[in-house]
Amino acid sequence: MDKKLTLKLNQKVIERAKEYASDKKMSLSRIVEAYLQSLVSEKDTSDFEISPFVKSISTGTKIPTDLDYKGEYSDYLMQKYK
Repeated sequence: MDKKLTLKLNQKVIERAKEYASDKKMSLSRIVEAYLQSLVSEKDTSDFEISPFVKSISTGTKIPTDLDYKGEYSDYLMQKYK
């Protein structure tokens, strides 16, 4: 079952990723899904190779499962608009 996921990304990355997806005649959602699948599976089951560009947008940062992202974002906004 497919679910909706909202991501917040740098605008230039989004534009370049959309161009890449268009060139490959694939949806950006499919490319992101395949990339995430390659990260979480021990055996790569994707039906295409992940490009160096798509690999380059990975930071390798581990996000804690108990992260209070709303609180973090609120703190960020408070600092930004001080």
